[in-house]
Amino acid sequence: MSETRIVTVAKTLPEYCRSTEEIIPFVKIWLADEEERFQRKVVKIFEGAAVEKRYGIMNIEEVFSATSFEDKNAIYVREVKKLGKAVLQKALNQSAWQADSLDYIITVSCTGIMIPSLDAYLINDLGLREDVVRLPVTEMGCAAGISGLIYAHNFLKSNPGKRIALVAVESPTATFQLNDHSMANMVSAAIFGDGAACVLLSSEEDAIGPKILGEAMYHFKDATHMMGFDLTNHGLKMILDPSVPETIAEHFPKIVHPFLEVYGTSIDGVDHLIFHPGGRKIVQTVEELFGKLGKNIDDTREVLRAYGNMSSATVLYVLERFMNKDIPKGEKGLLLSFGPGFSAQRVLLEW
Repeated sequence: MSETRIVTVAKTLPEYCRSTEEIIPFVKIWLADEEERFQRKVVKIFEGAAVEKRYGIMNIEEVFSATSFEDKNAIYVREVKKLGKAVLQKALNQSAWQADSLDYIITVSCTGIMIPSLDAYLINDLGLREDVVRLPVTEMGCAAGISGLIYAHNFLKSNPGKRIALVAVESPTATFQLNDHSMANMVSAAIFGDGAACVLLSSEEDAIGPKILGEAMYHFKDATHMMGFDLTNHGLKMILDPSVPETIAEHFPKIVHPFLEVYGTSIDGVDHLIFHPGGRKIVQTVEELFGKLGKNIDDTREVLRAYGNMSSATVLYVLERFMNKDIPKGEKGLLLSFGPGFSAQRVLLEW
């Protein structure tokens, strides 16, 4: 069985950027017809979201004007192609790989609809081989960055000498619902931003980078109602159950400890926590749980502050921070994310 190594991680951001402070006046105009108490509550949600700024594929004026699902999805398709191409090219440059050396391409996105999927366009734009194997992942939500790593590892461990690109491009901005005044929409508007990331992985003998020791998914039974999208005539409407943080806390021991035991280690043996920042409450919940175990998730909190939750791409932004550190050989990292299903997905790394 061959080893899977993470060779490089790259990130690319859309051209538009606003601080939360700059967004709040638009929120007030948007909710001008609502009760003052409701307006104050929503502004507080934005102020307390632990997100200082976020990037977007469209200007803020465009976000707050009532465009149709068709219009927003057309912008999503156009911009996702650009971001996907830019981030894959950046990753290839960082690792000095040629595009036609890739054997497998996984693309991840849940915030818009396009058929053919992004990977088909990347094959043409960057000159990937005609026999490259494609895997588009569309319905795994925030967990899909780690899902992609799991699928990549399963391919590489049984195929020595191969190369994979995992490209995650998300635009939660394209799913923003002007006509939905539910708390789920308010909370998602306050925490989400757009972004793209790319991970290159290899099972070549001379590949350098942290190796994947193991991976697993954990599925919460009867919890499909907790997170996802409803497809409406106005677009993708966010489903976000308020009980997500406490449900995570309840299942946390079962998610973390048995997984690490399978690979002959424990939380004491894990030096780095590479956790998807779903939102302030989830970060606080996980921080308390890991804090009791003597661990911190500072990098997770910093990614949430600087970019917001970019769905599947976010955990890869956290991973990129660790790839840029000088981590001693033999140290371990635990990647963890949660997504629709409801599911938790985990990857164990060793430097």
